Amino acid sequence: MAPSSPIFRFAPSPNGRLHLGHAYSALLNQRLAARFAGELLLRIEDIDLTRCRPEFEQGIRDDLAWLGVSFAPAVRRQSQHFDDYRRALDRLEAMGLVYPCFCSRQQVKEAVGRCEAEGGIPWQRDPDGVPLYPGTCRGLDEAEARRRREAGEAHVLRLAMDRALARVAGESLAYRLFDEAGEECEIAVDPARWGDVVLARKDVPTSYHLSVVIDDALQGVSHVVRGEDIEAATEIHVLLQCLLDLPTPRYHFHRLLGDETGQKLAKSRLSRSLADLRADGATPEAIRRQLGFT
Repeated sequence: MAPSSPIFRFAPSPNGRLHLGHAYSALLNQRLAARFAGELLLRIEDIDLTRCRPEFEQGIRDDLAWLGVSFAPAVRRQSQHFDDYRRALDRLEAMGLVYPCFCSRQQVKEAVGRCEAEGGIPWQRDPDGVPLYPGTCRGLDEAEARRRREAGEAHVLRLAMDRALARVAGESLAYRLFDEAGEECEIAVDPARWGDVVLARKDVPTSYHLSVVIDDALQGVSHVVRGEDIEAATEIHVLLQCLLDLPTPRYHFHRLLGDETGQKLAKSRLSRSLADLRADGATPEAIRRQLGFT
């Protein structure tokens, strides 16, 4: 049987309009999919039902069509697949690898502050600079935790990192990193750096980490091309793939684009959107040339 064609994906969130950084990522996915004779999929990552809106999704489609980026016909919209994520979460819970945490962000911050005061040294941070969860609810009595969940108390579901790593002891936790020429190397990962990460919330049965792993597996994604700001989080994804017996794609992490101040382009900083540039008279050809895609 002939090997299947590589499958790439571009996966924006409809919580604002695309900017030049998104354009670079989409165009790079398109170029590498073509170079490796693969297929490019569009995924709409809209698990955040508060911030994601239909008009932003339409804007994404308009911007990509204007830019000249085309996709395979089927589009996966995460908000339509919560059952897929819930099944994976249930499986992890059945393994004893997930526990409910009833701490608010403020309570976590206060607990970390107490730990720092008592220990006299800064609390350990994850690769994004966020203090690791101090484990306040990790030893909560199961009956008490069940009662509080059934009562509807707000909570998140965390991965018990120590138990998860014990579960995969002896397994090779690594992924294949590829460059634009197709050369590859193996990268070992250390998920313990992230501590007990959040996998779901009471009102949303998933998180970015869980949903992206499930989506890539169900869509048959073989090559993931995304910004270098997500590189460290791949450690969590490799662990989840191992726990759930899912394939690990090959990964490529591209540079991030900055503004005139050197800050990364971001919706949260109201970076100029493609729609703004288009309104000012920019053409798709000019944008592609600016980003190095001639």
